[in-house]
Amino acid sequence: MQQQALIVGVSGVTGSALAERLLAQGWQVYGLSRGRSAVTAGVTSLAADLTDKASVKSALQGISVDKVFFSAWARQENEKENIRVNGAMVRNVLDALGNRLKGGHVALITGLKHYLGPFDAYGKGSVPVTPFREEQGRQPVENFYYAQEDELFAAADRYGFSWSVHRPHTVIGFAVGNAMNMGQTLAVYASLCKQSGQPFIFPGSLAQWEGVTDMTDAHLLADQLIWAATTPSAQDQDYNVVNGDVFRWKWMWGEIARYFGIEPQPFPDTMQPLEGRMDAAPQQWRDIARRFDLHQDDVSKLASWWHTDADLGRPMEVFTDISKSRKAGFTGYQATRDAFFTLFDRLKAERLIPDA
Repeated sequence: MQQQALIVGVSGVTGSALAERLLAQGWQVYGLSRGRSAVTAGVTSLAADLTDKASVKSALQGISVDKVFFSAWARQENEKENIRVNGAMVRNVLDALGNRLKGGHVALITGLKHYLGPFDAYGKGSVPVTPFREEQGRQPVENFYYAQEDELFAAADRYGFSWSVHRPHTVIGFAVGNAMNMGQTLAVYASLCKQSGQPFIFPGSLAQWEGVTDMTDAHLLADQLIWAATTPSAQDQDYNVVNGDVFRWKWMWGEIARYFGIEPQPFPDTMQPLEGRMDAAPQQWRDIARRFDLHQDDVSKLASWWHTDADLGRPMEVFTDISKSRKAGFTGYQATRDAFFTLFDRLKAERLIPDA
Protein backbone atom coordinates (compact mmCIF):
# COMPACT_ATOMS: atom_id res chain seq x y z
CA MET A 1 0.00 0.00 0.00
CA GLN A 2 1.44 3.37 -1.02
CA GLN A 3 2.48 5.55 1.92
CA GLN A 4 1.35 9.17 1.90
CA ALA A 5 3.33 12.06 3.33
CA LEU A 6 2.79 15.77 3.86
CA ILE A 7 5.92 17.95 3.88
CA VAL A 8 5.36 21.36 5.45
CA GLY A 9 8.00 23.65 3.99
CA VAL A 10 8.45 21.50 0.89
CA SER A 11 10.36 24.12 -1.12
CA GLY A 12 13.15 24.59 1.45
CA VAL A 13 16.52 22.86 1.73
CA THR A 14 15.25 20.06 3.96
CA GLY A 15 11.83 19.76 2.33
CA SER A 16 13.26 19.47 -1.17
CA ALA A 17 15.73 16.74 -0.20
CA LEU A 18 13.05 14.83 1.70
CA ALA A 19 10.64 15.02 -1.24
CA GLU A 20 13.32 13.58 -3.54
CA ARG A 21 13.94 10.68 -1.15
CA LEU A 22 10.26 9.88 -0.60
CA LEU A 23 9.35 10.04 -4.28
CA ALA A 24 12.27 7.75 -5.13
CA GLN A 25 10.86 5.24 -2.63
CA GLY A 26 7.38 5.34 -4.18
CA TRP A 27 5.57 7.53 -1.65
CA GLN A 28 2.73 9.87 -2.58
CA VAL A 29 3.95 13.29 -1.46
CA TYR A 30 1.93 16.42 -0.71
CA GLY A 31 3.86 19.63 -0.19
CA LEU A 32 2.52 22.57 1.79
CA SER A 33 4.19 25.95 1.32
CA ARG A 34 3.41 29.59 0.64
CA GLY A 35 3.48 28.75 -3.07
CA ARG A 36 6.22 31.26 -3.90
CA SER A 37 8.89 28.77 -5.00
CA ALA A 38 8.96 25.77 -7.31
CA VAL A 39 8.60 22.34 -5.71
CA THR A 40 10.15 19.02 -6.66
CA ALA A 41 8.56 17.40 -9.70
CA GLY A 42 6.10 14.73 -8.59
CA VAL A 43 4.96 16.54 -5.45
CA THR A 44 1.29 17.54 -5.17
CA SER A 45 1.65 21.19 -4.25
CA LEU A 46 -0.67 22.83 -1.72
CA ALA A 47 -0.48 26.54 -0.91
CA ALA A 48 -1.42 28.20 2.37
CA ASP A 49 -0.42 30.89 4.80
CA LEU A 50 0.71 28.75 7.73
CA THR A 51 -0.03 31.57 10.17
CA ASP A 52 -3.69 31.63 9.05
CA LYS A 53 -5.72 28.80 10.61
CA ALA A 54 -8.50 29.04 8.02
CA SER A 55 -6.04 29.06 5.12
CA VAL A 56 -4.31 25.92 6.39
CA LYS A 57 -7.60 24.14 7.06
CA SER A 58 -8.82 24.90 3.55
CA ALA A 59 -5.57 23.72 1.92
CA LEU A 60 -5.57 20.42 3.82
CA GLN A 61 -9.29 19.66 3.46
CA GLY A 62 -9.78 16.13 2.18
CA ILE A 63 -6.06 15.24 2.42
CA SER A 64 -5.27 11.94 4.13
CA VAL A 65 -1.63 11.22 5.04
CA ASP A 66 0.28 8.68 7.09
CA LYS A 67 3.23 10.90 7.91
CA VAL A 68 3.77 14.62 8.39
CA PHE A 69 7.21 16.24 8.23
CA PHE A 70 7.29 19.81 9.55
CA SER A 71 10.21 21.86 8.23
CA ALA A 72 9.08 25.47 8.22
CA TRP A 73 9.55 28.60 10.27
CA ALA A 74 9.05 32.33 9.88
CA ARG A 75 11.62 34.73 11.34
CA GLN A 76 10.10 37.53 13.42
CA GLU A 77 11.44 40.69 15.07
CA ASN A 78 12.05 39.08 18.45
CA GLU A 79 11.79 35.74 20.22
CA LYS A 80 8.42 36.50 21.78
CA GLU A 81 6.99 36.92 18.28
CA ASN A 82 8.94 33.88 17.03
CA ILE A 83 7.22 31.83 19.72
CA ARG A 84 3.76 33.17 18.95
CA VAL A 85 3.99 32.81 15.18
CA ASN A 86 5.96 29.57 14.85
CA GLY A 87 4.08 27.76 17.58
CA ALA A 88 0.82 28.67 15.87
CA MET A 89 2.09 27.36 12.53
CA VAL A 90 2.59 23.87 13.99
CA ARG A 91 -0.75 24.00 15.79
CA ASN A 92 -2.61 25.15 12.69
CA VAL A 93 -1.33 22.25 10.57
CA LEU A 94 -1.88 19.53 13.17
CA ASP A 95 -5.34 20.78 14.15
CA ALA A 96 -6.35 21.01 10.48
CA LEU A 97 -5.51 17.32 10.02
CA GLY A 98 -6.86 16.39 13.44
CA ASN A 99 -8.12 12.82 13.85
CA ARG A 100 -6.89 11.92 10.37
CA LEU A 101 -3.46 11.66 12.04
CA LYS A 102 -4.52 8.87 14.40
CA GLY A 103 -1.99 6.05 14.21
CA GLY A 104 0.32 8.15 12.01
CA HIS A 105 3.57 9.96 12.70
CA VAL A 106 4.66 13.61 12.81
CA ALA A 107 8.32 14.63 12.61
CA LEU A 108 9.44 18.13 13.61
CA ILE A 109 12.76 19.54 12.37
CA THR A 110 14.34 22.16 14.63
CA GLY A 111 18.10 22.56 15.17
CA LEU A 112 21.00 23.32 17.47
CA LYS A 113 19.48 26.57 18.74
CA HIS A 114 17.75 24.09 21.05
CA TYR A 115 21.09 24.08 22.92
CA LEU A 116 22.52 27.45 21.90
CA GLY A 117 19.47 29.58 22.55
CA PRO A 118 17.45 31.72 20.11
CA PHE A 119 18.79 34.49 17.88
CA ASP A 120 17.89 37.08 20.56
CA ALA A 121 20.30 35.41 22.98
CA TYR A 122 22.44 33.40 20.59
CA GLY A 123 25.31 31.71 22.42
CA LYS A 124 24.91 33.98 25.45
CA GLY A 125 24.73 32.79 29.01
CA SER A 126 25.18 29.11 29.83
CA VAL A 127 25.70 26.83 26.83
CA PRO A 128 25.96 23.04 27.35
CA VAL A 129 29.32 21.32 27.07
CA THR A 130 30.12 20.06 23.58
CA PRO A 131 29.34 17.75 21.97
CA PHE A 132 25.66 18.56 22.48
CA ARG A 133 23.57 15.61 23.67
CA GLU A 134 19.81 15.20 23.73
CA GLU A 135 19.90 14.46 27.47
CA GLN A 136 21.08 18.03 28.12
CA GLY A 137 17.50 19.16 27.58
CA ARG A 138 16.19 22.69 27.28
CA GLN A 139 17.95 25.91 28.26
CA PRO A 140 16.31 28.33 30.72
CA VAL A 141 15.41 30.86 28.02
CA GLU A 142 12.43 31.51 25.77
CA ASN A 143 12.86 29.61 22.51
CA PHE A 144 10.41 29.07 19.65
CA TYR A 145 11.79 25.55 19.14
CA TYR A 146 10.39 24.66 22.58
CA ALA A 147 7.03 26.18 21.66
CA GLN A 148 6.94 24.09 18.47
CA GLU A 149 7.80 20.95 20.45
CA ASP A 150 5.07 21.67 22.99
CA GLU A 151 2.50 22.03 20.21
CA LEU A 152 3.70 18.71 18.74
CA PHE A 153 3.47 16.88 22.07
CA ALA A 154 0.02 18.28 22.87
CA ALA A 155 -1.33 17.34 19.44
CA ALA A 156 0.16 13.82 19.71
CA ASP A 157 -1.80 13.31 22.93
CA ARG A 158 -4.92 14.86 21.42
CA TYR A 159 -4.99 12.98 18.12
CA GLY A 160 -3.10 9.76 18.86
CA PHE A 161 0.00 9.86 16.64
CA SER A 162 3.67 9.14 17.30
CA TRP A 163 6.30 11.87 16.96
CA SER A 164 9.99 12.54 16.53
CA VAL A 165 12.09 15.71 16.85
CA HIS A 166 15.21 16.12 14.70
CA ARG A 167 18.00 18.61 15.46
CA PRO A 168 20.42 19.10 12.56
CA HIS A 169 23.42 21.39 12.64
CA THR A 170 23.76 23.76 9.66
CA VAL A 171 22.16 21.97 6.69
CA ILE A 172 23.94 21.61 3.34
CA GLY A 173 21.50 21.25 0.46
CA PHE A 174 19.92 22.70 -2.65
CA ALA A 175 17.02 25.16 -2.63
CA VAL A 176 16.57 28.48 -4.40
CA GLY A 177 15.10 31.33 -2.38
CA ASN A 178 15.78 29.77 1.04
CA ALA A 179 16.80 32.05 3.90
CA MET A 180 19.04 29.54 5.69
CA ASN A 181 21.48 28.09 3.20
CA MET A 182 25.18 28.33 4.03
CA GLY A 183 26.34 26.02 1.22
CA GLN A 184 24.79 28.14 -1.52
CA THR A 185 25.89 31.34 0.20
CA LEU A 186 29.51 30.19 0.27
CA ALA A 187 29.27 29.08 -3.38
CA VAL A 188 28.01 32.53 -4.39
CA TYR A 189 30.63 34.26 -2.23
CA ALA A 190 33.44 32.16 -3.74
CA SER A 191 32.13 32.80 -7.26
CA LEU A 192 32.01 36.55 -6.59
CA CYS A 193 35.57 36.45 -5.29
CA LYS A 194 36.79 34.52 -8.31
CA GLN A 195 35.12 36.76 -10.86
CA SER A 196 35.93 40.07 -9.14
CA GLY A 197 39.38 39.23 -7.79
CA GLN A 198 38.44 40.09 -4.21
CA PRO A 199 40.01 37.91 -1.49
CA PHE A 200 38.12 34.88 -0.17
CA ILE A 201 38.13 35.90 3.50
CA PHE A 202 36.58 33.77 6.25
CA PRO A 203 33.75 35.92 7.67
CA GLY A 204 33.44 34.27 11.08
CA SER A 205 35.04 34.07 14.50
CA LEU A 206 38.40 32.70 15.59
CA ALA A 207 36.52 30.14 17.72
CA GLN A 208 34.87 28.76 14.59
CA TRP A 209 38.07 28.94 12.52
CA GLU A 210 40.07 26.98 15.08
CA GLY A 211 37.39 24.86 16.76
CA VAL A 212 35.89 21.48 15.92
CA THR A 213 32.50 21.59 14.22
CA ASP A 214 30.15 19.48 12.10
CA MET A 215 27.27 19.92 9.65
CA THR A 216 24.25 18.05 8.27
CA ASP A 217 23.66 17.01 4.66
CA ALA A 218 20.02 17.52 3.66
CA HIS A 219 19.69 14.02 2.22
CA LEU A 220 21.15 12.43 5.35
CA LEU A 221 18.62 14.39 7.40
CA ALA A 222 15.91 13.10 5.06
CA ASP A 223 17.10 9.54 5.64
CA GLN A 224 16.87 9.98 9.41
CA LEU A 225 13.39 11.48 9.13
CA ILE A 226 12.15 8.52 7.09
CA TRP A 227 13.86 6.05 9.43
CA ALA A 228 12.20 7.51 12.52
CA ALA A 229 8.81 7.79 10.83
CA THR A 230 8.82 4.13 9.75
CA THR A 231 10.60 2.46 12.69
CA PRO A 232 8.23 2.03 15.67
CA SER A 233 11.08 1.53 18.16
CA ALA A 234 12.60 4.87 17.10
CA GLN A 235 9.47 6.96 17.68
CA ASP A 236 8.51 9.39 20.45
CA GLN A 237 12.15 10.49 20.74
CA ASP A 238 14.35 13.50 19.99
CA TYR A 239 17.48 13.06 17.86
CA ASN A 240 20.50 15.07 16.92
CA VAL A 241 21.47 14.52 13.28
CA VAL A 242 24.83 15.35 11.72
CA ASN A 243 26.99 13.84 9.01
CA GLY A 244 29.20 11.79 11.31
CA ASP A 245 32.52 13.53 10.64
CA VAL A 246 34.02 16.63 12.27
CA PHE A 247 36.31 19.31 10.84
CA ARG A 248 37.86 22.71 11.47
CA TRP A 249 37.01 25.65 9.23
CA LYS A 250 40.71 26.51 8.89
CA TRP A 251 40.94 23.27 6.83
CA MET A 252 37.51 23.34 5.13
CA TRP A 253 37.99 26.94 3.96
CA GLY A 254 41.02 25.88 1.95
CA GLU A 255 39.15 22.92 0.48
CA ILE A 256 36.30 25.15 -0.70
CA ALA A 257 38.77 27.69 -2.10
CA ARG A 258 40.59 24.98 -4.06
CA TYR A 259 37.30 23.69 -5.48
CA PHE A 260 36.63 27.12 -6.95
CA GLY A 261 40.22 27.68 -8.04
CA ILE A 262 40.84 30.65 -5.75
CA GLU A 263 43.39 31.36 -3.06
CA PRO A 264 42.34 30.72 0.56
CA GLN A 265 43.19 33.63 2.85
CA PRO A 266 44.60 33.37 6.37
CA PHE A 267 42.34 34.27 9.26
CA PRO A 268 41.91 38.07 9.26
CA ASP A 269 42.99 40.30 12.14
CA THR A 270 39.35 41.14 12.89
CA MET A 271 36.04 39.48 12.05
CA GLN A 272 34.74 40.49 8.64
CA PRO A 273 31.06 39.43 8.37
CA LEU A 274 29.57 39.12 4.90
CA GLU A 275 26.62 41.37 5.67
CA GLY A 276 27.95 44.87 5.09
CA ARG A 277 30.87 43.66 2.98
CA MET A 278 28.55 42.45 0.22
CA ASP A 279 26.75 45.71 -0.56
CA ALA A 280 28.04 45.60 -4.14
CA ALA A 281 27.04 41.95 -4.62
CA PRO A 282 23.59 42.56 -6.21
CA GLN A 283 25.01 44.46 -9.17
CA GLN A 284 28.11 42.25 -9.40
CA TRP A 285 25.91 39.15 -9.51
CA ARG A 286 23.67 40.60 -12.21
CA ASP A 287 26.79 41.19 -14.29
CA ILE A 288 28.06 37.65 -13.63
CA ALA A 289 24.65 36.15 -14.41
CA ARG A 290 24.55 37.99 -17.74
CA ARG A 291 28.11 37.01 -18.63
CA PHE A 292 27.61 33.30 -17.87
CA ASP A 293 23.92 33.08 -18.83
CA LEU A 294 22.87 32.01 -15.33
CA HIS A 295 19.26 31.25 -14.45
CA GLN A 296 19.10 33.54 -11.42
CA ASP A 297 20.45 37.09 -11.42
CA ASP A 298 19.02 38.07 -8.01
CA VAL A 299 21.72 37.26 -5.47
CA SER A 300 19.23 37.49 -2.59
CA LYS A 301 17.48 34.37 -3.95
CA LEU A 302 20.71 32.38 -3.62
CA ALA A 303 22.70 33.81 -0.71
CA SER A 304 21.81 34.56 2.92
CA TRP A 305 24.64 36.68 4.30
CA TRP A 306 23.05 37.20 7.73
CA HIS A 307 22.46 33.51 8.40
CA THR A 308 25.95 32.44 7.35
CA ASP A 309 27.39 35.23 9.51
CA ALA A 310 25.36 33.94 12.46
CA ASP A 311 26.63 30.38 12.00
CA LEU A 312 30.27 31.22 11.36
CA GLY A 313 30.37 34.04 13.90
CA ARG A 314 29.58 31.89 16.92
CA PRO A 315 32.01 32.71 19.75
CA MET A 316 32.21 29.10 20.93
CA GLU A 317 32.85 25.59 19.65
CA VAL A 318 29.70 23.86 18.38
CA PHE A 319 29.38 20.19 17.50
CA THR A 320 27.00 17.36 18.22
CA ASP A 321 26.88 13.83 19.59
CA ILE A 322 24.82 11.43 17.46
CA SER A 323 25.14 8.33 19.64
CA LYS A 324 21.44 8.22 20.48
CA SER A 325 20.27 7.59 16.93
CA ARG A 326 23.26 5.31 16.23
CA LYS A 327 22.26 3.12 19.18
CA ALA A 328 18.66 3.13 17.99
CA GLY A 329 19.69 1.84 14.56
CA PHE A 330 20.29 4.84 12.29
CA THR A 331 23.72 4.42 10.67
CA GLY A 332 23.71 7.10 7.97
CA TYR A 333 26.99 8.90 7.21
CA GLN A 334 28.07 11.65 4.82
CA ALA A 335 31.52 13.24 4.48
CA THR A 336 30.95 16.98 4.81
CA ARG A 337 33.48 18.02 2.18
CA ASP A 338 31.76 15.71 -0.32
CA ALA A 339 28.38 17.21 0.63
CA PHE A 340 29.68 20.70 -0.16
CA PHE A 341 31.22 19.59 -3.47
CA THR A 342 28.05 17.72 -4.51
CA LEU A 343 26.02 20.87 -3.87
CA PHE A 344 28.51 23.02 -5.80
CA ASP A 345 28.40 20.59 -8.74
CA ARG A 346 24.59 20.77 -8.77
CA LEU A 347 24.59 24.56 -8.62
CA LYS A 348 26.84 24.57 -11.69
CA ALA A 349 24.69 21.98 -13.48
CA GLU A 350 21.56 24.05 -12.75
CA ARG A 351 23.40 27.13 -14.05
CA LEU A 352 23.02 29.01 -10.79
CA ILE A 353 26.76 29.69 -10.37
CA PRO A 354 29.44 29.94 -13.08
CA ASP A 355 31.05 26.73 -14.30
CA ALA A 356 34.34 28.50 -14.84
